[in-house]
Amino acid sequence: MGVTMQRRSLGDFLDLSSSLRHVGPHGLAWWQWLALPALVICAWGLGRLLSRLSRGVLRRLAARTTVTWDDALVARIGGPLILGWTVGTIDFCDGWLDLPGATAAWVDRWVRGGFLAAFFWVLARVVDIGHQVLVQSSWARGRPSSRSVLPLGARVAKVAVFTLAVVSLLSELGYPVASLVAGLGIGGLALALAAQKTVENLFGTFSISADQPLREGDFVRIDSSMGTVESIGLRSTRIRTLDRTIITIPNGKLADLRIETFAPRDRIRLSCTLSLAYGTTVGQMRQVLDQAEAMLKTWARVAQDSVSVRLREFGASSLDIEIQAFLETTDYGEFMLFRQEVLLGFMGIVEGAGTSLAVPARDVRLRPDAAAMGKPLSGGDGAGARR
Repeated sequence: MGVTMQRRSLGDFLDLSSSLRHVGPHGLAWWQWLALPALVICAWGLGRLLSRLSRGVLRRLAARTTVTWDDALVARIGGPLILGWTVGTIDFCDGWLDLPGATAAWVDRWVRGGFLAAFFWVLARVVDIGHQVLVQSSWARGRPSSRSVLPLGARVAKVAVFTLAVVSLLSELGYPVASLVAGLGIGGLALALAAQKTVENLFGTFSISADQPLREGDFVRIDSSMGTVESIGLRSTRIRTLDRTIITIPNGKLADLRIETFAPRDRIRLSCTLSLAYGTTVGQMRQVLDQAEAMLKTWARVAQDSVSVRLREFGASSLDIEIQAFLETTDYGEFMLFRQEVLLGFMGIVEGAGTSLAVPARDVRLRPDAAAMGKPLSGGDGAGARR
């Protein structure tokens, strides 16, 4: 024996007066007009209750994990949950109102729009939580320039979420969005063409932040300029030069330049040429070479495997000794003192060996002007020089 149960309207359960059963605007009975706002209010109250209960369950589940972002997300989705439970309750109960076809379709569209709004609301909260997680991460702490890029990225993402939400809601409610999307595309193209340099600098900022060729506080050489990076902005980077002036370089151009950063180095190289005068004997040369290398190796901060003291070549007016060594320091002031003491030590070694440093010299020889003496020129310009 089969039993068939039919869903009856709310009006069948209530003893309504004939006046409330009369049809009002838009084909709705007056009792339906009164029941609609009452349903919304009751659904909102029930949504708050169900939101609190569901957040309690989600909070317990999030507490079992080792990460913290899920706890922050649960704490910030109260509003979207209330909206979702409210429209869900309305969707479940609107059948009891026995609404006409057109009105029922209109309510269904708004219910779907409410679900979409709740979804994009949660998505915006996810963007906020993602921004907080990235800011507090070790990756961001090791990249100071991200402090200006991450908030911008979060704002761009939220604008994109808001735009998608508006377009989706308008489409769900039956409004034509094709022309709106086409207008946004044309407007975006025009804006991109008008702000080409700005967009280029903005992407240059993202590139610098991701690749990290330089940071705030680094001493850098960019082309022919040297200085300390003072700030990395959204449009440009400011560098304080050795003359205490400020150089401003657009980030779009900076991303394509050759950047030499001195901050990551762990050693500073000493490189110089010791030029001895011609007349230095082989014994004196060997003494200078041995004593110069031994002196460099007595410094505790000098990398022993980097010391190189070698006779390089017979120069135009000197015997050239090439000297290479690395000092294990990043303090340029300490390196300058080290270099000074090393050069003074080389002077003492040269003096002790009985030789001397070479002095660049030029010998100029003059000969009589052949034309003035009535003799034919034998070639040349009448003067010769030898270095």
